[in-house]
Amino acid sequence: MKLGMIGLGKMGGNMATRLRRHGHEVVGFDRDPDARDVDSLEELVEALTGEARRIVWVMVPSGAPTADTLQQLSELLDAGDLVIDGGNSNFRHSQTHGVELATRGIGFVDAGVSGGVWGLEEGYCIMAGGGVEDITDLSAVFDALVTADGFAHVGPVGAGHYTKMVHNGVEYGMMQSFAEGYELLEASALDIDLPAALEVWRHGSVVRSWLLDLFAEAVHADPELDSVQGWAADSGEGRWTVEQAIELAVPAPAITAALFARFSSRQDDAPAMKAIAIMRNAFGGHEVRS
Repeated sequence: MKLGMIGLGKMGGNMATRLRRHGHEVVGFDRDPDARDVDSLEELVEALTGEARRIVWVMVPSGAPTADTLQQLSELLDAGDLVIDGGNSNFRHSQTHGVELATRGIGFVDAGVSGGVWGLEEGYCIMAGGGVEDITDLSAVFDALVTADGFAHVGPVGAGHYTKMVHNGVEYGMMQSFAEGYELLEASALDIDLPAALEVWRHGSVVRSWLLDLFAEAVHADPELDSVQGWAADSGEGRWTVEQAIELAVPAPAITAALFARFSSRQDDAPAMKAIAIMRNAFGGHEVRS
């Protein structure tokens, strides 16, 4: 299959590479001239001419960058073409984008993508929202991108990004628990071997997980986490998850506390926040402050 990929950063670039490895032809556009195959969105769409259905995958930051890109595509594509937003967009924005594109006869799928910088080799987890026909037309693309059993069509347009939003809220809570556990071990007067303690948790314990694997490896390399500041960003999904919890009257104390803990990290240099920062860097390549 031939498709366009807009945004060739840490996620989009790796996804384009993985698609090519699986035999797909990808035409890429990025603001970085050294990364892109074409110099404009117009050239990207033109390069897809002749396909039964022009397909464009968008991997740019949420908010205005995504909205602007989709607006430009709506003027360049024809009825019957298909756009996928694979960024971490707000699900309400995705619903709006789906309606706007539908007025021009253009299909829209919102794909929540998890896997971080490891997705290139390990495969991604994708939660997609959209119509059955659109999802079916993308099956070969999804098959190439995901790990075994790593794809689900979770509902209509908006459902993909909603599911990814909640996923990231859960991620906040898990990371906060590991971080607090680390700080308790580090604060103990028992001189606990931190790398050994985390390593043994990885084998047979009920808290074993890929996130723990990444954290244990990071602590093995830097037991006191001296290489990073205890400063952790939040990229939006945690806030949106808490907003939904409030709107729907769903108790979410762990996720909410984890979000507020990140705010507190910007005021001091706590060991737990160093742990959060290094885990975010390990799975997603997110910036840390050294």
